[in-house]
Amino acid sequence: MKRILITGGAGFIGSHLCERLLTLGNDVICLDNFFTGSKQNIVHLMDNKFFELIRHDVIDPFKAEVDEIYNLACPASPVHYQINPIKTVKTSVMGAINMLGLAKRLKVKILQASTSEVYGDPEIHPQNEDYSGNVSCIGPRACYDEGKRLAETLFTSYHNQNGVKIKIIRIFNTYGPRMNPNDGRVVSNFIVQALKNSDITVYGDGSQTRSFQYIDDLLSAMTKMMATDDDFTGPVNIGNPEEFTIKELAEKIIDLTGSKSKIIYKPLPKDDPVRRKPDIRLAKEKLSWQPTTPLDEGLKKTIAYFEELLKI
Repeated sequence: MKRILITGGAGFIGSHLCERLLTLGNDVICLDNFFTGSKQNIVHLMDNKFFELIRHDVIDPFKAEVDEIYNLACPASPVHYQINPIKTVKTSVMGAINMLGLAKRLKVKILQASTSEVYGDPEIHPQNEDYSGNVSCIGPRACYDEGKRLAETLFTSYHNQNGVKIKIIRIFNTYGPRMNPNDGRVVSNFIVQALKNSDITVYGDGSQTRSFQYIDDLLSAMTKMMATDDDFTGPVNIGNPEEFTIKELAEKIIDLTGSKSKIIYKPLPKDDPVRRKPDIRLAKEKLSWQPTTPLDEGLKKTIAYFEELLKI
């Protein structure tokens, strides 16, 4: 049994990771300041004697004796990370410094949940790990994009200078149960609007693309990445290479929900990526991993979750 620390453990991805690691027979410490995380996401774990919840902000130093660290803490949707951009940068940067310091002291592996947003509005397609990105350092998304980029720099520097055992994954659009209905992400937005028979809001003309990964596939990749040899640090893309336009996603969700919603169009936000698709050849090679959940199957499970949440 390992004692594993998960920062941001009460969030959408973090809560699922807590659950998965407990199922695998580990002792889990969930660290969260509940800015975007929710106790509702982890309340079903509270009776597990191997689960511990601590309210803490990773901007402040934290000490514990653990065997592995997953660093997930950071608001991940524009609605949340743009509320307080300075706080978002601090979470990515100071949070990384504090967790890397802990990993250095304990001599344990630490995984950084980075993001496809480090590629910005990409000029190559699909995106591979060697691409340095096309990111604005002063745009409305910069607090998140550049914060995550600098976190990768910190992780790499701690590894090169201090021998910290790091793992970096770049997560592409992920969806599933426990998404926040108000977080502004495209899947949750469309599902909530469809279930309420409200207009579905598409920004731009709907031709921009995304690649959607179900949460279970991401969890598998995360645990595989943590289990790799110390000499493989990443970064490695974790996402689904099947590409859909935003309009196609909206139409699919309308169909799956039987909604009467109509699609309306609004201007595309500044710096919003036009195309997004991961090259996952490295993940296939190093992790023997690729996503297995078809979009329709994952959406049905996610829709069922929101139906219960909204009592529709």
